Amino acid sequence: MTTMTTATSLAPLLERFFTQRLMQQRQASPHTIRSYRDTFRQLLLFVQQRLHQPPSRLHVEQIDAPLIVAFLDELENRRGVSVRSRNLRLTAIHSFFRYAAFELPTHAAQIQRVLAIPTKRFTRTLVSFLSRPEVDALLATPDRSTWSGRRDYVFILTAVQTGLRLSEMTGLKREDLIFGAGAHVRVIGKGRKERCIPLAKPTRTVLQTWLTEPPRGNGDVLFPSTRGQRLSVHGVQYLLNKHRLGGSPK
Repeated sequence: MTTMTTATSLAPLLERFFTQRLMQQRQASPHTIRSYRDTFRQLLLFVQQRLHQPPSRLHVEQIDAPLIVAFLDELENRRGVSVRSRNLRLTAIHSFFRYAAFELPTHAAQIQRVLAIPTKRFTRTLVSFLSRPEVDALLATPDRSTWSGRRDYVFILTAVQTGLRLSEMTGLKREDLIFGAGAHVRVIGKGRKERCIPLAKPTRTVLQTWLTEPPRGNGDVLFPSTRGQRLSVHGVQYLLNKHRLGGSPK
């Protein structure tokens, strides 16, 4: 058994994983880094509660397979996280331990047990699409006499026309819009793959009008929150529920 005198501090290894592995070597997208950051924030909080030890004093040896399984089970069973989200958290943890395998070959047995934790299978639900009348009804709901109503309208219209992922929509910046001949929106998606999506004339016109609005925050985010920050997942959910329910979200 490894003694505490030879234990390896977790914090420096975790820092190198983010700064060297993800950001420098893999040049991971901001979306991936945020997702991994959230995973380890939740994991460290769970470990602190379970072991009664602050993250700064944790050792790699303490983050073993049984503890990680307990963390994943709590996410799913007590916090109501979906199996898909549970698997995403496990993917981040696996990525860290694959990196640790090169940094800490002396911990090969522990790392192998963590990497052996399987993802859970789940039934993929069929994603349905809004009909044209449903889209028209949704677009008719925002009150465009207000700033938030105008933002919601152009956000929904752009999402419907381009089919961008949620993270791509909330991550759009003003500079990502290209007008003139061949007007399009440029996005950096999963795996840092760049895509250019053509903009239909009605969408282009609405976006050009939207850009005349006084910018909020630092002015970079195309669809900011009222405080000028990037919209969160919960913010978008609130936005959609508000208009889906006719302006009175529950």
